[in-house]
Amino acid sequence: MSVQETIKQQVTGNKVVLYMKGSPDFPQCGFSARAVQVLRACGVEEFFSVDVLQEPEIRQGIKDYASWPTIPQLYVNGEFVGGSDIVTEMYQSGELQKMLK
Repeated sequence: MSVQETIKQQVTGNKVVLYMKGSPDFPQCGFSARAVQVLRACGVEEFFSVDVLQEPEIRQGIKDYASWPTIPQLYVNGEFVGGSDIVTEMYQSGELQKMLK
């Protein structure tokens, strides 16, 4: 299976997917920590996460998959939502909470 196929399977096979640096319990960058914090503030305790520091092929592959240059990247119901800043803005406006229900 190619990296792109693996990513597609992860994104479509899970309701909420976060590609991040580190893990939800031990984020390795502030942006990833903020994304996890926002998800938890929305009541999402369980979600599929991928530590791109442990999987370098996914780290580059996810940037190509979404045509988005940075990590973290959040996917909900198979759709790319955005990175840390977009996720935070959507949370503040209430849009993210609606998407996650």
